[in-house]
Amino acid sequence: MKKTLIAGAALATLAGAVQAQSSVTLYGLIDTGLTYTNSQITGTGAGGHSNWQMTSGGVQYSRWGLRGAEDLGGGLRAIFTLENGFNVNNGQLSSSNRIFNRLAYVGVSSRDFGSLTLGRQTDDMVDFLAPLSLTGTQYGGTHFAHPFDVDNLNDSFQINNSVKYQSPDFAGFKLGALYGFSNQAGGFANNRAYSVGMSYMWGPLNFGAGYLHLNNSARTPAQLNTNGAVTDTLGASVSGLLTPTAVPLGALASRQQTWGGGVNYAFGPLVAGFVYTQTNLTELFLTGFNTHFQNYEGNVRFALTPAVMLAAAYTYSRAGGNAGGGAPHWNQVSALANYAFSKRTDVYIQSTYQSVSARAGNPLGVAWINGVSSPASTSNQVEATVGLRHRF
Repeated sequence: MKKTLIAGAALATLAGAVQAQSSVTLYGLIDTGLTYTNSQITGTGAGGHSNWQMTSGGVQYSRWGLRGAEDLGGGLRAIFTLENGFNVNNGQLSSSNRIFNRLAYVGVSSRDFGSLTLGRQTDDMVDFLAPLSLTGTQYGGTHFAHPFDVDNLNDSFQINNSVKYQSPDFAGFKLGALYGFSNQAGGFANNRAYSVGMSYMWGPLNFGAGYLHLNNSARTPAQLNTNGAVTDTLGASVSGLLTPTAVPLGALASRQQTWGGGVNYAFGPLVAGFVYTQTNLTELFLTGFNTHFQNYEGNVRFALTPAVMLAAAYTYSRAGGNAGGGAPHWNQVSALANYAFSKRTDVYIQSTYQSVSARAGNPLGVAWINGVSSPASTSNQVEATVGLRHRF
């Protein structure tokens, strides 16, 4: 009897040790609010109308996910993440054909050598540069994005079929690289992607830079390689102004090259930042146009009290090349005030104003704030949202 008790205790101890070596965490974020937008066109394209609506993801996209790790010994772990985006107002998935539409990857992580993961993942513009822009943080988010989010700092699309490496921290330096396969026989470069990035943190200084490259051979939406690296239907897209489809703009150009850099500097409770990005698009579908977008963002956030955060950003954007004649440029001003009831629950009020100048007849000559369901009927648009956010 004594031996049985000892054996049972030993097995229980061993089971506890095994249990401690692996873990799975359920996490998520729910963001919903009431949004006012002026001058939205109707579904038939008729003139501008004010719109009062309940919205999901006014600052951060609502999502839930599973994150897991298993200790393999010697500082090595097996890791995975599965993350789903959804609309909290009606319970629908953000994507109709994906269960885990935001993230789905598995890999290994080493404290000495970094991590290597495979699946559907974010690119290095999102990982290294977006945190320096308010659109890539909890202090700005969806409506703060640069026009059409063409630089993807708001994480409007992710990379399928991707292999990704991220280094450990080397005295403040971090490096990353990603490659997304086209998965097409005879079309190795047809809808592929690759990206690199780096960051450096030293005291109050935080610097980051990234590069993203997309290739595509399609000349119409119907020819798009739907098993390739970029196939999302999320987010505002310039292509939506030209055709009914709404895939990311870079997926409908023969080549997209996006790069940028940014810096944040903390002065006690005040953090000031600057971000620059440029996106070059070669042979935009149906037009053959080449164009580029440049974004200059200055931002600031201030912790007024431990519970109250204020943030604001100004972005100047311009398009060039031969995209429809003229040289459209945008001025966008955004502001947010946030009150935290706890570490998990907060309320916010935020607003964005956008104005665009373009030659008459240019399809980019109407304002369209990111995250707003339809563009304005004029060159100006404003939105304001009061929202509630909860993390778990």
